[in-house]
Amino acid sequence: MKAMGEARSTSARIIRRFWALVWGLGLIGQLVWVVENQWFNTFIYAKIAKDPTIIGWMVAVSALTTTVSTFLFGTASDRMGRRKPFVVWGYILWGAFTIAFGCSEFITGGSPTNDEQVLMMAATAVVLGDAVMSFFGSMGNDAGFNAWMNDNMNSENRGAIGAAIATQPVIGTIVGTVAGGLIVGSEDNYMGLFVIFGAAAIFFGIVAQLTMREAPGLAPKHEGGFWQQLASGFKLRELLAHRELVAVFLVLMVYFTAFDVYYPHMGNFMIYYLGFDAGSIGIIQGVPLILAMTVVIPTTHLVNKGRLTLAATISIILSCLGIGLIGLLVRPETVDPTTIFNPIPLAGMLVFGCGYIMFMQVMNVWMKQLFPDGSRGQFEGFRIIFFVLIPWLLSPFISNPLIMANGAITDANGMTAYLPTHTLLLVGAALTLFSFVPLIMAARLHGRGQRI
Repeated sequence: MKAMGEARSTSARIIRRFWALVWGLGLIGQLVWVVENQWFNTFIYAKIAKDPTIIGWMVAVSALTTTVSTFLFGTASDRMGRRKPFVVWGYILWGAFTIAFGCSEFITGGSPTNDEQVLMMAATAVVLGDAVMSFFGSMGNDAGFNAWMNDNMNSENRGAIGAAIATQPVIGTIVGTVAGGLIVGSEDNYMGLFVIFGAAAIFFGIVAQLTMREAPGLAPKHEGGFWQQLASGFKLRELLAHRELVAVFLVLMVYFTAFDVYYPHMGNFMIYYLGFDAGSIGIIQGVPLILAMTVVIPTTHLVNKGRLTLAATISIILSCLGIGLIGLLVRPETVDPTTIFNPIPLAGMLVFGCGYIMFMQVMNVWMKQLFPDGSRGQFEGFRIIFFVLIPWLLSPFISNPLIMANGAITDANGMTAYLPTHTLLLVGAALTLFSFVPLIMAARLHGRGQRI
């Protein structure tokens, strides 16, 4: 009896540690991604130049390095049969280079410049700095942490893990935006922001070293030499053999291409076009998203009942309606930037938040339950191609011309600045609807049970 009690106690402790890591590593990962996806962009406008071209280059190069990193370390982790070292060192180096990124502001002296040589040096520094940060972030979060969660997913915890995956980006957005705004403040203290969040990533990398366990049954998988196995991850035949998964990946690709047209520019849209300060935008985005998190409960029921297509359909409609509402009705003359109480932006963010949370929850569960055993690390690489690489490469070709054509102004210093406007949101909302094309394909294959 005593032995049984000790076994139950040990099992309970392992489960607690597992969920602590799921939420701890997951949340800090999302927080650092929020810093990159939102505050890096406002940092560029505040410290380097109000030019979306720099953001476009940064996003594209970062997407390439993220993809390479995920395939490289995904293959390595599959061959080793281990995820822990990649999580530990990935998070530690991710945090270190997040801090290092902030040093690029010293090149321009902390404010936008017209000096072409200085501007080129600063732009190159932020593009390369973000690429290195993304390389190690993908090592720790995508190839390491996400694969580790996939290894541990089963029929009993699938819904709970799906809920965690869906809510963590929202919590990360809320905390990262609100806290980020408070840290940055009116004095543009971006260096303080990067130091705090970078140090947090380093801390959780150390925590993972002390507490993480590999999934039971995880074994090394060798398919020839390393480079041969890595190359197999780029074979379309292997991917196309999983037809339903391909369709789900295409839904991700279309949705996030639309998402990346407008969302990376939301901070600059609210600060420089509408006139809010950095602290206010965190509240305007954060409060509706907190309320939107209640959608996780009914979505979990739909997921557990296998109603994936219905949940995905609702999520796309809500995403389009929310961002479309802001694009249609929000203008500098229709908001009061001196107060956070602006009903239309708040309502739009609430509807959008419900759709985004549902989409993340449903698609992550749908996708990851189709990953083949023994190749989860490499299939995280396929996910990155459709979730990150293609959307991040395509979206600047849509967003940058729109910003250049609709948002050109001359600022107080006589420099040309390009501000994101409501047009960006309207185009993004329209593009979101195209997600239904691959969703119809995925629904048909799911109904037939065709995974291979």
